Amino acid sequence: MRIPQPTRRGALRKMATLAALLAPLAITAPSMAADNFPGKPIRLVVGYPPGGSNDIAARIIAPELGQALGVSVVVENRAGASGVIGADHVAKSEPDGYTLLLSSISPIVLAPQTMATPPFHAPKAFKAINMMALTPEAIAVGPRLSGVKTLKELLDRAKTQQVTLSSSGTGGLPHLTIELLRKVQPNIVHVPYKGAGPAVTDTLGAHVDGIVMDLPPLYSLIKEKRLAPLAVTSEKRVDFLADVPTAQEILPGFNVENWVGIFAPAGTPDAIVAKLDAALRKAVSQPKVKTLLADAAMAPAVLDTPQDFQKRLADDYARWGKVIKDAGVEMTN
Repeated sequence: MRIPQPTRRGALRKMATLAALLAPLAITAPSMAADNFPGKPIRLVVGYPPGGSNDIAARIIAPELGQALGVSVVVENRAGASGVIGADHVAKSEPDGYTLLLSSISPIVLAPQTMATPPFHAPKAFKAINMMALTPEAIAVGPRLSGVKTLKELLDRAKTQQVTLSSSGTGGLPHLTIELLRKVQPNIVHVPYKGAGPAVTDTLGAHVDGIVMDLPPLYSLIKEKRLAPLAVTSEKRVDFLADVPTAQEILPGFNVENWVGIFAPAGTPDAIVAKLDAALRKAVSQPKVKTLLADAAMAPAVLDTPQDFQKRLADDYARWGKVIKDAGVEMTN
């Protein structure tokens, strides 16, 4: 039956009135969600299997973060594609604060830029909560270069002969650190391995001259004097290896730090981010957390605001994207 014209106009007026009544509710919904946050357990996703440095950091921070928030924080390992699978899962999750990502620089800054078709663009896909720790790369030599004691001596050696440095694989932060060294001395040769274990084994077995890697996997070997540290790549010396100089003491401006931080999907309300940031700061400040991080060769570190970490994410994405391009890293599918 055809609706008479006056009735249709009346229906339109009712719909407009209803929309006007619902509009304030739509505006206040995110605010109400933030007021009630958190009301259930939070998943903290790690893109690697249990036992790695990201997983260790997650299991250190999760209990204290949960205590600060008043709910359980459960670590969930979603491994694959150099950490990208777990990161992509979080990027596509509901932006309600209940699915978070704990990540170092490789899964969201480096690995996607070595892919022909990246699944996400990190500066736009994630909302930074804050950093929780920093760890530098370590430049060390094995028995094959036992006479080399400093980074300067290594660079001098490379003036007259090839010097081979192993890493845990192509496209990771250790590889890109080696590429920065190669800009100083092209006779340095990158030898990539499939993982930290084989790279360490061949360095200790004198198949390569030295190694560049995140400090945590090398820390115990350095303390046991099985590897000789030449430098760490942080801005300042690290407390737990205070006698090891920074690379900047020989090469001004040479700064490579691997951060570990927590991220939410883009679109997460600012009020929820603020609550998570406050809880993370409280957790990182706990003496127990500081001790456990130091034992894992990570230095506790937070930035002033989530926006500062968001900016660092964008800056690092641009910086390392250029290094990847200049190094001619082969793209993966």
